[in-house]
Amino acid sequence: MTNEVSPEFWQRADEIIALANKQAKECDVGKVSSSTLYAAARYNAFNVIASANDVEEMKNDKEEAIGYFVDQYQKMLTENLDEYIKTYVKYKPHAK
Repeated sequence: MTNEVSPEFWQRADEIIALANKQAKECDVGKVSSSTLYAAARYNAFNVIASANDVEEMKNDKEEAIGYFVDQYQKMLTENLDEYIKTYVKYKPHAK
């Protein structure tokens, strides 16, 4: 994925992560994670409706859209977990 996206993609993602990090200073990371996951689902549902010409098209596209977003999330989560595994000590200084 790293080579397939524009610099603007990373800038938007970094802005969202910065907001989540700001919220995590005042709230549990797990709660912030839940909120960002919900926000992504809500926005992706909006993306589907914005692309549909009518409600029937949206109904017909629903399962395909779910499959697409689940697949993309799984790939992105796997990529990020692999990165954190490689750099665990950098992000968790207390790690041994």
